[in-house]
Amino acid sequence: MTGSSSASQLRRTLGVGDAVVIGLGSMVGAGIFAALAPAARAAGSGLLLGLAVVAVVAYCNATSSARLAALYPASGGTYVYGRERLGEFWGYLAGWSFVVGKTASCAAMALTVGAYVWPAQAHAVAVAAVVALTAVNYGGVQKSAWLTRVIVAVVLAVLACVVVVCLGSGESDAGRLDVGVSGGVGGMLQAAGLLFFAFAGYARIATLGEEVRDPARTIPRAIPLALGIALVVYACVAVAVLSVLGSEALGEAGAPLADAVRAAGVPGLAPVVRVGAAVAALGSLLALILGVSRTTLAMARDRHLPGALAAVHPRFQVPHRAELAVGAVVAVLAATVDVRGAIGFSSFGVLAYYAVANASAWTLDSKPTARLVPAVGLLGCVVLAFSLPGISVVAGAGVLAVGVIAYGVRRWVVERSGGGE
Repeated sequence: MTGSSSASQLRRTLGVGDAVVIGLGSMVGAGIFAALAPAARAAGSGLLLGLAVVAVVAYCNATSSARLAALYPASGGTYVYGRERLGEFWGYLAGWSFVVGKTASCAAMALTVGAYVWPAQAHAVAVAAVVALTAVNYGGVQKSAWLTRVIVAVVLAVLACVVVVCLGSGESDAGRLDVGVSGGVGGMLQAAGLLFFAFAGYARIATLGEEVRDPARTIPRAIPLALGIALVVYACVAVAVLSVLGSEALGEAGAPLADAVRAAGVPGLAPVVRVGAAVAALGSLLALILGVSRTTLAMARDRHLPGALAAVHPRFQVPHRAELAVGAVVAVLAATVDVRGAIGFSSFGVLAYYAVANASAWTLDSKPTARLVPAVGLLGCVVLAFSLPGISVVAGAGVLAVGVIAYGVRRWVVERSGGGE
């Protein structure tokens, strides 16, 4: 493992509450506003079964990540775990999947903010959001945690209003909650893969491992807490929206939660839901930039990315060059392309990332009972990844192939130069 001096270490300032909030800011974000409709199109009445499947896989991933994070409390998450438990290549592949997939997600979340705030100028608003949140992150992780608290409170309040209005309306019908598999088993699994986009945020807690106080105690507590709260929120929202719209109308909805409150007879709440979606996207973007920059820092320390990105600001104790680089790339993407369709692509990359996490956790203990959770998690990640829409699978596999080629070229250059770095 490449070492780093104490001067380049990040400051441990986050407690359990801070870590849980950052995880919630990532999960209870725009995913719940965006992922329900495509999941309903894929699964039909099997949407709730898809949610149950992804919850099991997410639990396995979270448990594996928590065990590993307690042993390796450094920035980088599964990049570090894969490197330490499976070898350099697997750690690199996890880091590559995360950085590329989540950079696309950052741009998608930025454009989601623009689409809700000022649709006619979505790209300009998206760039402004990236610049503003990069500046917040640059000022220190405590400022990011404080802003995330505000965002999570607003989003949870909006989602609670949606649930109360929908379930309390005369339009709510429990008969619409049929949990059959009208979309078939394949459709149900595809829905689970798409819904994984909304669950993937607990990785942010692990990638911040170097900024958490008492990580061996804090991270194993924070990850399942954040995941459990998110699961309860998602289940309530999915049941409430389905009970009003039904799976067919939900699958056709452009803005599912706003459409649900209109159908429930409270159209005046729709603008509030739109504001909530914009705030949720901001929260996701803030946490994504945090996570991607920390994984970039870890990969730069090992020279898989330019070494200059491993610098830590002497005053703010943040990986400032990595944050600025990530912010710049995301801003360019948000200004020039529309990547709001990146849900499936991002899910494929993050499922590959967690597959490496589960494989790493498999090596921690040889007892069959201890290996059950990582085995289920690994199998679940592989099945869900290849159940995604074909274009997402092809794009995700292509990105992994580019990463493998880049790794091979780097190794060849290092060996040709005599093995020095």
